[in-house]
Amino acid sequence: MADLAAKQILPRNMLANHISTCLCDDMIKNDVFRALADPTRRAIYEKLAAGSMNASALRKGMEISQPAISQHLSVLRGAKLVREERQGRFVNYEVDPEGLTLIAQWLVKYRAYWPTRITALKVLLKDMDQ
Repeated sequence: MADLAAKQILPRNMLANHISTCLCDDMIKNDVFRALADPTRRAIYEKLAAGSMNASALRKGMEISQPAISQHLSVLRGAKLVREERQGRFVNYEVDPEGLTLIAQWLVKYRAYWPTRITALKVLLKDMDQ
């Protein structure tokens, strides 16, 4: 049984390398994780998830300057998490649902990965008990 667990390490390593390569390729092109790593940007994104807002409305309840909010919005736009819509001299921001596609695809890869690993862990733990 220990051989079974050892044999599954090689495919796991190959899968992990493949996932890392795909993740790096995709995420370098689109800095989704970097954009969402900042708590202020996550808070802005959460506000926008409730609906379209302009920068002034986004600032309400947050201790942040106008230039800082603009910079955060720029990062979110660059990651394709947020899009802007101009209406005359006003700019409204809203969540861009397509921006989360990379994260969803990344999670799907891991969803396929974990059931096999949990099964191997159960086998290993059962062998250790005997």
